[in-house]
Amino acid sequence: MFTDLVARDPDAAALDDGTRRRTRGELLDRATRLGRLLEFLGVGTGGHVAALWGNRVEVVEAVLAATLSGAWLTPVNRHLTLDEVRYVLDDSGATVVLADPEHEELARRAAGNRNVVVAGDDLDDRLAATTTTPYPLSGPAGGTMFYTSGTTGRPKGVRRWVASDLGAQLRALAASGRPLGLTGAGPHLVTGPLHHAAPLGFALFDLHNGAPLVLMPRWDERTFLELVDRHHVTTTHLVPTMFVRLLRLPDEERARFDGSSLRTVLHGAAPVAPGVKHRMIDWWGPILVEYWGGSEGGYVTVATTQEWLDHPGTVGRPVSTYEVYAGDTAGAPLPTGDEGLLWCRNVLSDRVFEYHNAPEKTAAAFASPGVYTLGDIGRVDDDGFVHLSDRAADMIITGGMNVYPTEVAQVLADHPAVADVAVFGVPDEEWGEQVKAAVELLGDRRPSEELAEEILAFARERLAGYKVPRSVDFEEALPRFTTGKLHTRVLRDRYWPEGGRRI
Repeated sequence: MFTDLVARDPDAAALDDGTRRRTRGELLDRATRLGRLLEFLGVGTGGHVAALWGNRVEVVEAVLAATLSGAWLTPVNRHLTLDEVRYVLDDSGATVVLADPEHEELARRAAGNRNVVVAGDDLDDRLAATTTTPYPLSGPAGGTMFYTSGTTGRPKGVRRWVASDLGAQLRALAASGRPLGLTGAGPHLVTGPLHHAAPLGFALFDLHNGAPLVLMPRWDERTFLELVDRHHVTTTHLVPTMFVRLLRLPDEERARFDGSSLRTVLHGAAPVAPGVKHRMIDWWGPILVEYWGGSEGGYVTVATTQEWLDHPGTVGRPVSTYEVYAGDTAGAPLPTGDEGLLWCRNVLSDRVFEYHNAPEKTAAAFASPGVYTLGDIGRVDDDGFVHLSDRAADMIITGGMNVYPTEVAQVLADHPAVADVAVFGVPDEEWGEQVKAAVELLGDRRPSEELAEEILAFARERLAGYKVPRSVDFEEALPRFTTGKLHTRVLRDRYWPEGGRRI
């Protein structure tokens, strides 16, 4: 666990955001001081603190401080509006807000009467004056409380299970990385926003196994390739849109990339088009590891490159702490191979997570103790591999037939002119809904009626008739959350009456 790593080699590198660096000893010292500072400011065991920061070393310090001190830290999405930030602060019950200079004004406007501590001189001066009394491993552990993306309604705070004491929690964080190949063998490059559960969680797993973290302030495909080779990065986490942007680079730039240090490249958070994944495997080799899960319970399944090739489209088999089955809406299992709502059973805990201040939503997610759904539809094959169809909430019903947008989008994504694609339902007087596609084209292609028909003809050759989009919209850029997930509602809401039916 991390305290043992510090004792073994306190001067080993732990964090580097391109501007600031921390050794293991410095990280533990500053996290301990920050935990004590939060206590002084009134954030006791079980209390809440929020952080409105970009990708910088202080984010990791704050997460470790919360873990050590038994507090709950909520990383706030820095792209939210003032009202949205204020809602998260109010709903979480945060009494202290941590901010960086770039987001200080937004933090202060949203914070009201709460204490605001700003990274830089303000934070450093406070930490220098704070005690370094270590936290006992027998004491309570804290954790992170992330807010869901909020594609429908208000976002929900997710409090995941933590171990009974600090020592057990630190050991659990390290153990969680091993099934994914996050064993601390070398530098881990953080490519996504640390206010999201996946980039932060996977980075922490590797850190607690000994990996130094290299933080990208923001995604840039050329910078990514340069950092991998410069730092000899062994592990990282990407989302499918990052694959697409890397593959768009000129051949000569991709050829200059060495990348021989890479051992594990995790990907998830959004579906990947098979053609895109095959091209990445051809370029980087069998180092892609796909996962499926959510903020609620973490990752549930894992698929190596070879497993994905042997079971096309799978998101993997459940890890040892989980069982997965397809069932009906009440949680009753369906026969193997049948498609249904996917249910996850955690074999270690009856209460994997809870939605903060929303007991009714927590209850609705569980069919029985330890058995919950993330709202995904799919099947489990005879070999135990999980295959996703779509989100239950995104399913299109046209003429009484179910259409899963992900299936259609993955077909369209293989068209040579398509860079990105979203599929959703729009109103239709006769059929209830019709299938609509929104397409972002590769840079050298231009929208035209002829190209739209070419794309639809491509779909007709590969899909049942009722699944084929009736029309194609061309977009300059498809709206995506910083996590990589499509923000389809932005596109879909153009077609649905205000306040009316959405599905």
